[in-house]
Amino acid sequence: MSRARWLALMHAWDLPPSEETWRELVAAYGQTHRHYHTGAHIDACLRHLDACASALDQPHEVELALWFHDAVYNPLSSKNERKSADWAQDFLTRCGAPDQVVARVVALIMVTRHEAPTRTNDESFLVDIDLSILGAEPAVYDTFEKAIRREYRHVPGPLYRAGRSRLLAQFLARPRIYANLPFALREGQARANLAHAIDRLRA
Repeated sequence: MSRARWLALMHAWDLPPSEETWRELVAAYGQTHRHYHTGAHIDACLRHLDACASALDQPHEVELALWFHDAVYNPLSSKNERKSADWAQDFLTRCGAPDQVVARVVALIMVTRHEAPTRTNDESFLVDIDLSILGAEPAVYDTFEKAIRREYRHVPGPLYRAGRSRLLAQFLARPRIYANLPFALREGQARANLAHAIDRLRA
């Protein structure tokens, strides 16, 4: 979550440097209860964004959405995406961004709930970016699962295993996990990772 990258994004948006907001985001992603949803996750998302930016309709909107999409993260809450979107909306509105632009960024953040089909090209790419970890190499994926468990360490083992396996099975049941290249190249690995994780959770 480099300051230089944030400043470059603000310049691309023709917005003030907004360094206070950058510091607030860095602090939010650095909260001690986070083990996966950290600044490292945002940095990884931004690297994936760089690999597909030319295929996006509004790459700067997608980038801003990625910066904010997990800004509010409480494992006990079902409103994280909504609150993260509200933060982005408030920021952009205060900066004078047009209403239709603000609405698109909010929609981009909300699709990371992964509950409804995407409606636009940029939404589909953002979802692929957010889910890219599912298709990581097995050792990286295993580290991801351990980090998620640490974030939910307050949940008793049997309840966690049941809930987590149910969630992963929902992703595995999709006709396709990824909609776009280059992420579609991870499809096979993602399915293998999910199947293996589900087997271990249910064992």
